[in-house]
Amino acid sequence: MGRNELGEASCYPVAENQHINGILDTTIVPARISDELAEKALQMALKVADRLEYVGTMAVEMFVTEENELLVNEIAPRPHNSGHFTLDATVTCQFEQQVRMLCGLHAGDTRLLSPVVMINLLGDIWENQAAKNGQPDWDTLLSQPAIKLHLYGKQHARIGRKMGHFNVLMPDLKEALETAISIKKSLGIPLE
Repeated sequence: MGRNELGEASCYPVAENQHINGILDTTIVPARISDELAEKALQMALKVADRLEYVGTMAVEMFVTEENELLVNEIAPRPHNSGHFTLDATVTCQFEQQVRMLCGLHAGDTRLLSPVVMINLLGDIWENQAAKNGQPDWDTLLSQPAIKLHLYGKQHARIGRKMGHFNVLMPDLKEALETAISIKKSLGIPLE
């Protein structure tokens, strides 16, 4: 979400995050929750930003309990890895939104253009058997026209270090998720 100094705020669609070993692995948008629960999450995020009088882009991570209640777990007062899907799947990405909010501009359009699945790329895959000449085999990923690869330009890969991500954009969320899982397997990324 983003909020400017006048208190004008705009939220991105609710994202569903999956972690492996405490590190964000997958972000699924839209989240596979009810519209009612998604709206409640958006309202809670806006309330957090208002109470803090926050200016900028913020990620508000929540847990859904077994009773279908929402609990705020963490606040990231900056563009966040879980929002990297916005680079390709929304009209205005979280980085542009950060600039807009800090400059006192109106929020950019946060509308979702396509269902999307974002997969983090950790340094682990530079080390595994799927890598060729010290680089992951990007051929399978780049041969897919619905996939956008983002590498962060870091010089050294390390186990657990976020080196990049890819976004799978497809009209059908289930197909995007299946494609993402297939690409993860081909790159040697653990599924759980």
